[in-house]
Amino acid sequence: MTRTTTRIFVARLASTQVFDPIGDRVGWARDVVALIVPKGRPRAVGLVVEVPGKRRVFVPFTRVTSIEAGQVLTTGLVNMRRFSQRPGETSVLSELVDRRVRLRDGDSVTIEDVAIEQTVRGDWEISQLFVRFDAQAAGPLQLRRRGQTELVDVGDVSDLAGDDGAQSVRSLVASLDGLKPADVADLLQEMPSTRRIEVATALDDERLADIVQESAEAIRIELLSALPLARAADVLEAMDPDDAADLIQELPAAQAAALLERMEPDDARDLRRLLAYGEETAGGLMTTEPVVMGPEAPIASALAAIRRQELSPALASLVFVTRPPTETPTGRFIGVAHFQRLLREPPHRAIGGIIDVDAPALEPGDPLGKVTRLLATYNLTVLPVLDSERRLLGAVSADDVLDHLLPDDWRIGDDDVTDRSMGGGDG
Repeated sequence: MTRTTTRIFVARLASTQVFDPIGDRVGWARDVVALIVPKGRPRAVGLVVEVPGKRRVFVPFTRVTSIEAGQVLTTGLVNMRRFSQRPGETSVLSELVDRRVRLRDGDSVTIEDVAIEQTVRGDWEISQLFVRFDAQAAGPLQLRRRGQTELVDVGDVSDLAGDDGAQSVRSLVASLDGLKPADVADLLQEMPSTRRIEVATALDDERLADIVQESAEAIRIELLSALPLARAADVLEAMDPDDAADLIQELPAAQAAALLERMEPDDARDLRRLLAYGEETAGGLMTTEPVVMGPEAPIASALAAIRRQELSPALASLVFVTRPPTETPTGRFIGVAHFQRLLREPPHRAIGGIIDVDAPALEPGDPLGKVTRLLATYNLTVLPVLDSERRLLGAVSADDVLDHLLPDDWRIGDDDVTDRSMGGGDG
């Protein structure tokens, strides 16, 4: 390996572009994987690299030929299996940065960055830590003040693993701001279970609900089961009703019953109604919270309703028009108002004047096959579900259908595995 720098700080390495030998970009460095051993310096064994498609793969340092300013060069031989952290491995940015540890002289510090260096044998190891002192303390040479920063040798730390998990996730959670829930779900999938639960605990209910909805089944169950009962019920209430019902069905019966009892009565009633239908029927697929308005409502109000950020694009494509009440199950269903038609009409006009009364509809017992055929035949992204008295019970959207048509493990992917064949944790 060509060594053009003797010390590299991991936080600065993150987001560095990774190239193959002919100059084509492979992806971006996102983290460094290390082995923390009881004696000796921790070894840095490889990089976590994000490749196109938001996939994160492992590139051992044995396949890195050069780390220079602004770029990492590899041999070009990169295994595209999704990175999965092994027991005993530590992700430096995810698990060490912002972790509180103690120096051997007793001072409490927080790690702000980690330096790695290449040895004469060509291996990489963690050599130094850039730390911030958490309280005023007397160091060996001077009085250190709270907030003072210093570069210390890794051997000066008595417990690199640290003992304050909640503190260590602060910067990690902050780094997730702005990412889409599906991307955060992918990142959580790659973390060790303990770290995943720490991050989930630190997120607010709304954000966590969005992420849980995008997670694989096993992780959804793990995260919800790790939360206190009251908070787990709050997260379920914040989820889309159809996704919450799917998750409830995946839980042990006793746990599901306890959560339903802890939820707000209105939310629990909606879930129990959905749970009464078969999983692959229109009733089991539908959400009970589509956009519903009365015929006298102005178009301006309809446009404001579908502009809500939490509404999915599929549900925002139609406004369902019914007689009062407009909460499901509603009064008699009249028809739908298409989003594009709403844009073409004066805002003050009543929505009842532009209703499509011939829109196709489903019954709650209709099978998944009929749902998909109607969506495809009429080029729609959402369909109403009506009972025998033509009351609106809910709506089935195309994304809900896709979730059920794809394999159960589609969120993981066919080429995702629990181990990796790239030389493993030892590079």
